[in-house]
Amino acid sequence: MRVSFDLDDVLFVSPDSYETEPAPGFPFNRMFPDRLRKGTPELIHALQERGYEVWIYTSSYRTETYLRALFRAYGIRFDSIVNAQRHQIEVQRDRRERLPQKLPNFYRISLHVDDEKAVQENARRYGYRTMRVYEPDEHWVEKVLREADRIYRLQQEEHA
Repeated sequence: MRVSFDLDDVLFVSPDSYETEPAPGFPFNRMFPDRLRKGTPELIHALQERGYEVWIYTSSYRTETYLRALFRAYGIRFDSIVNAQRHQIEVQRDRRERLPQKLPNFYRISLHVDDEKAVQENARRYGYRTMRVYEPDEHWVEKVLREADRIYRLQQEEHA
């Protein structure tokens, strides 16, 4: 099972509005201005301990190298990263019809976690599962884990 996360306002949040993980030590705190939502390392590790693949799927143009290095500073490794450039090359390609900025089912992602309402609306139209995380919530880790486990059980039932 694959679970993917958007970055901005999901994993990367403003310390002015959200509780965040402590910034990595010098010099990484200067190299990586993005701040992680509190609980992100715990969540990613818990998903991986369950045997789930964990991906980033973002409409951001941040490079894979930057993202891997930033998350490594927090002890996090992702199975795959889809940024705007990769999405454009692999998903949109030369199609005339303009596809959404994210299409998780193209990558066989079982659950995509995002803050945008449009992503939720596209899920119905394009047939993928999403969970919306868009505001400060001290229980967000437990909610994502519960939803991932629920979808995993559904998939097991579908294949039984």
